[in-house]
Amino acid sequence: MTELTDLDEASLAEHAAEWRRRALRGEKQARGIAHALETEMRRRSGDTVTQNIDLDTRPQALRLAPRPWWKFW
Repeated sequence: MTELTDLDEASLAEHAAEWRRRALRGEKQARGIAHALETEMRRRSGDTVTQNIDLDTRPQALRLAPRPWWKFW
């Protein structure tokens, strides 16, 4: 992966969002990489909250489509 200082803000945000998605899907190494990218974003902007990352962080049960209450045999 490229150095964090070589990335501009837009590509840094894009990489952070992609690695966070991978982490939410269960990739073991992705959480640390996403955290490092988000930390660099916060360091550059001075904000405590990352912005412009649209991730669905609800539990998986709420993200899945509801199953019908009847059983079709």
